[in-house]
Amino acid sequence: MAENFDVVVIGSGPAGYVCAIRASQLGLKTAIVERDKLGGICLNWGCIPTKALLRSSEIWHLMHRLDEFGFSADNFKFDLPKIVARSRKVANQLSNGVAFLMKKHKIQVITGEAKLAGAGKIAVTSNGKTDEIAATNIVLATGARARALPGLEPDGKLIWTYREAMVPDTFPKSLLVVGSGAIGIEFASFYRTLGSEVTVVEVLDRVLPVEDEEISQLANKAFIKQGMKIKTSTTVEKLEKGANNVTATLKTKGGKTETLTVDRVILAIGIVGNVENVGLEQAGVKVERTHVAIDEWGSTGVPGIWAIGDLVGPPWLAHKGMHEGVIVAERIAGVKGVHPLDTSKVPGCTYCYPQVASVGLTEARAKATGRKIKVGRFPFIGNGKAIALGEPEGLVKTIFDAETGELLGAHMIGAEVTELIHGYTVARTLESTEAELAATIFPHPTLSEMLHEAVLAADGRALHV
Repeated sequence: MAENFDVVVIGSGPAGYVCAIRASQLGLKTAIVERDKLGGICLNWGCIPTKALLRSSEIWHLMHRLDEFGFSADNFKFDLPKIVARSRKVANQLSNGVAFLMKKHKIQVITGEAKLAGAGKIAVTSNGKTDEIAATNIVLATGARARALPGLEPDGKLIWTYREAMVPDTFPKSLLVVGSGAIGIEFASFYRTLGSEVTVVEVLDRVLPVEDEEISQLANKAFIKQGMKIKTSTTVEKLEKGANNVTATLKTKGGKTETLTVDRVILAIGIVGNVENVGLEQAGVKVERTHVAIDEWGSTGVPGIWAIGDLVGPPWLAHKGMHEGVIVAERIAGVKGVHPLDTSKVPGCTYCYPQVASVGLTEARAKATGRKIKVGRFPFIGNGKAIALGEPEGLVKTIFDAETGELLGAHMIGAEVTELIHGYTVARTLESTEAELAATIFPHPTLSEMLHEAVLAADGRALHV
């Protein structure tokens, strides 16, 4: 007889394991099914190990500025295998941490490939053997993977996805990055900082296209200053593999073509949901553009089947998936006062150099709503802590409804802005107004003072510019 659970989560990435933990906290008998390592893509092949790599490149960048800070050193070099090994060690530590959390919360971990097998039933296959488990509620959290386009398929050797880009066996002297979203730009930043000749191709008219246009322009200038070659409004028509290089045919929006030969290519052209071989069609779960369709509560419309995380579409962010996991667990448990996800309150962070972070509406989208808006800007050069850190380049930008004082959006570029954006995220969650933020006391000397100054600047009240 199949073992019975209140909740079974399929997939142990951030969305899945957080959902399982919250369900268990609420007294539900919970299991999680994982075919690979606990933690999913994020902990093993995504957000965590990439940040470890970027930390190494940050140190390398600082080493080239030693004289500026009063130090000197000769003949320093980096060891690529050690950089990669540290990144993998960090990933393993976090994966083991998830295993500890599963044990702590008494969540049964089932290893294998899961497939829906009828109402309230899941077939789990491992090592050629299939067992069945039963659940009142099934939460799909199978995640997503890198998108491949015809003629631009990765081969794992010369043409990489994020997986191969994280564990290079040799350092590419030249690199083509296809796509300038967060994933593409982070890898471009890592490899460029360590010395690779990097070209970034973007089909749209600017890099980091989901960000506020002003922030995108500042990022573009910074990347070019670092030596990146940026080609916007450009497509990759063809990739021809040589013995140990790739020749790309590029085409601009105006129809001009050119060829570029590089050691390696990184494809960062979006992601698709892992919807195959899960039994979705037979169960009646609707799939739209490779992602599972859900309502505001994470329900698929099929009784007892829910979906969360990258599987259900943008924004493809771990913290968004975690929040969805909590919503679904609490909805299943009947917790009162649960609110559906508001994606306008989900912050976005890109860990390139310089960092980029944002929440809410861009200036263009705020104007498109028809509201009268106020915009505040405060440059890093006006902040004492930024100057002391040797990081005077950057901008904090705020967008307010001129009539109500509502914070519509905030956008930043510069040192540690990924650690600052939460200030505005909290403000939006608490529905803080411009006046309330202006009346808030920020500590000095800190980078966070710029959050205050950018609020004051929206009313022409900035104190240090």
